[in-house]
Amino acid sequence: DHSICFCYNTWVMIRKMLAPNFKVTSVADVDLASLTELGVKGILLDFDNTLVKWNGTSLPNAASNWVKEAKAAGFKLCIVSNAVTRRLEKIAKRLGIPFVSQAFKPSTLGINRALKRLSISSQEAIMVGDQLFTDVLAGNRCGLHTALIRPEHVSEQWWMKGVRCLENLVIAKMSA
Repeated sequence: DHSICFCYNTWVMIRKMLAPNFKVTSVADVDLASLTELGVKGILLDFDNTLVKWNGTSLPNAASNWVKEAKAAGFKLCIVSNAVTRRLEKIAKRLGIPFVSQAFKPSTLGINRALKRLSISSQEAIMVGDQLFTDVLAGNRCGLHTALIRPEHVSEQWWMKGVRCLENLVIAKMSA
């Protein structure tokens, strides 16, 4: 039956676009040695619930130390966020890394700007973020490696609770 074939092919395509290469609890759990083995030279980082708590302005020590380690290991880093410039500027300056604000993820525009800024190809980069439908989807659309952060404690906009439920359903279905 054609409808069964269409549904299966559609699910395979969706699964490919939404499947992260890695799942970790925090950015500090992203293994830099594994990234080196994959040939990754650049790390694109989401901001909210990845580097800082949602709508936060303070950088946790674990995230700051991980960024320092990544830079010392020779990785190029860039924050790629849908947030506005003023929220990213202070943290990016403190970390000594560039940023792309208003990235419009899951659009590929912000990621492509970051790749150009870092002078690396998509095959040499990983997108690290907490959202399946923005960070992972945008990274996969650009051909990057992707890492999904699954923070234990998330506080965010009220409407994101519904998105998180849908993400969890998709993740469970992909794992089955």
